[in-house]
Amino acid sequence: MLLDLPASAQTTLDWSWEHWQPFYAALEAAPIADPAAWLAAWSQVADLLAETSSRLAVATTRDTTDSDAEARYRAFLGHVYPRALAADQVLKRKFLDARVEPEGFAVPLRNLRAEVELFREASLPLLAEERRLGNEYNRIIGGQTIEWAGRELTIPQTEPLLKEPDRAVREEVWRRAAARQLADREAINQLWRQLLALRRQLAANAGLPDYRAYAWRLLRRFDYTPDDCLHFHEAIEAVAVPAARRVYARRAARLGLDRLRPWDTHARALHEAPLRPFRDGAELAERGEAVLMRVDPELGGYFATMRREGFLDLDNRKGKAPGGYCAYFPVVRRPFIFMNAVGMPGDVRTLLHEAGHAFHDFEMAHLPYHQQRDAPIEFAEVASMAMELLAAPYLRRSDGGYYDQAEYARARIEHLEGILTFWPYMAVVDGFQHWAYTNPEAADDPAACDVAWDRLWRRFMDGVDWSGLDAERMTGWHRKQHIYRYPFYYVEYGLAQLGAVQVWRNALSDQPGAVAAYRRALALGGAVTLPDLFRAAGARFAFDTGALWEAVELIEGTIDVLEQAAV
Repeated sequence: MLLDLPASAQTTLDWSWEHWQPFYAALEAAPIADPAAWLAAWSQVADLLAETSSRLAVATTRDTTDSDAEARYRAFLGHVYPRALAADQVLKRKFLDARVEPEGFAVPLRNLRAEVELFREASLPLLAEERRLGNEYNRIIGGQTIEWAGRELTIPQTEPLLKEPDRAVREEVWRRAAARQLADREAINQLWRQLLALRRQLAANAGLPDYRAYAWRLLRRFDYTPDDCLHFHEAIEAVAVPAARRVYARRAARLGLDRLRPWDTHARALHEAPLRPFRDGAELAERGEAVLMRVDPELGGYFATMRREGFLDLDNRKGKAPGGYCAYFPVVRRPFIFMNAVGMPGDVRTLLHEAGHAFHDFEMAHLPYHQQRDAPIEFAEVASMAMELLAAPYLRRSDGGYYDQAEYARARIEHLEGILTFWPYMAVVDGFQHWAYTNPEAADDPAACDVAWDRLWRRFMDGVDWSGLDAERMTGWHRKQHIYRYPFYYVEYGLAQLGAVQVWRNALSDQPGAVAAYRRALALGGAVTLPDLFRAAGARFAFDTGALWEAVELIEGTIDVLEQAAV
């Protein structure tokens, strides 16, 4: 059975619940005599709900000052979203009660059982409010600007100035940006208190001891535990922290400094010309398409389709939400890439990263059921991070990319050093959330949060001198949007980065074979377990010191070779 959805369903985003209710009622009333047909009809509705939600949310991030877009999304969250979740819960129970298992549906069934166990109708308004508060965080951050040389700059637009060789310029820009961010300290603290209370109530409603236990089930972390994450932190402390310290020491030596300050961490030396790989988002996309065609013509074709059909929003501007993401519109089967490009090498990596997510969406599109296309986040980030590394050989201008030979070496070094310094930072963000959600009474006090963040920062982030900048250092948790908008979603990046380095390791000896394995793994979607997805891509799902050591050794050896080319 397929539902007779109106043609306007793909474009009308502000329906009332009265428009949605008949579709759920029809599914609830229909017998599951033909499970495949019933699942197909359910997928139609689930896809439409997901696309509506995505399009409304995307509109609020493209312009955080658009009150009409905000009102539409809030109306959806208030009137449709909670009712749809409740109606979907009825359908989940109905399907589970039918005791059928279509082919390729074992893992989605496991997920459905967990979702049914976690669901509480009393939590629906809380979930809608959580999304609203996440949008409020975006509004605060998106409105932060500074004045520089007669221009108003967003915080992302200050990043090129932090690469300038003039240290006085870097410091002044950094201090102005930090002061502007601190001006919102109380507003963000208040937002945090609201989110913490809300998430504590979600856990209590589900009969769980704390929000960490709730999040583990919500994020369907069946293949690892909180203790595994803490062991991963220990491996990072043993292996990645010393490697990051070596990165900072090399950067200080290149700058002729005895110690790095926060405004020095990405600076270039006086003799180094600035890396300006593209002028604007149009050129970023054009060159990106050429690079991705070299990785794989079909993957490059996917990107060309997005570019041609307008599914890219790349340039930074005032009022735009921070960060970058790839959304998916499942009805039209198109991903959408959002980012804040300002002409930096990091923007190239962000484009490739989000393109990896987009390719995941394209490769999963053949799976018939919505639930099969819900891949675990830990592997979704392998899709993105591996693409950054698989595309790396083609970033030279001679291949249609962004850099000449010397620039290419510098950009690759910057990327690889960024991986080494990321793992410690990831441990800070993840560790903070473990602390906050298992010590909720202490976390109610933002001053205690500052202290907890600072303790983790000192444990993992060695090599940069923050003396005299206590407020700026201790409020770093204010500037990580995942803490506010995507709680506990961060260790995935660290685990996926380890998997992505393994995919890259395979590509060093067989690039076509590694890309083919990568694509086969993406096409599995969420139909197999997380360890099986890693294996399909030619990697091992790991937390241990040995796996991390192998990755760090490969990265540092590659940096040594590239440094010779950059001289």
